Amino acid sequence: MPRPRFLLAASFLAIAVLVLSIFGRAPEEIVAGEARALDGDSLVIGGRAMRLKGLDAPEARQTCTIAGREVPCGREATLALRRWLARGTVVCTGGERDRYERLLVTCRVNGQDIGADLVRNGHALDYGGYAAEEREAALHFRGVWAGAFERPDVYRRRMGNGRPIPP
Repeated sequence: MPRPRFLLAASFLAIAVLVLSIFGRAPEEIVAGEARALDGDSLVIGGRAMRLKGLDAPEARQTCTIAGREVPCGREATLALRRWLARGTVVCTGGERDRYERLLVTCRVNGQDIGADLVRNGHALDYGGYAAEEREAALHFRGVWAGAFERPDVYRRRMGNGRPIPP
């Protein structure tokens, strides 16, 4: 039979862990309203720039090769996000910030997760939040998965500050 001191200590520890998990992280913010796409994974609501969390879209000037033709996959990603944002009020939640101090958010329109759809349709890649959706896009050759592409993070490193860096 457990000793009363052990039960008291275990209870205190469990409560301390719960309190730290609740109060030890940044509070979630909710930002809602009419939104504008900056690129395939960034948007603005009420003058506030935010980045979609858990995905990475091709850069605005990035191209892909599909059926032997160069395709502006970065522009297509931006257009896909614009189509989502035009569907109604955008509701974004998040509590973390990226290195540019943008709020990292999950956004929904009419209850649907925009990021999940962008990744599922090959307009963005999983970056820690949408692995199942990326597998589905690759399996069905959707978007960038229909041809050859460079991962956006690799493209950014190669391009540097707008100047090509040899591979």
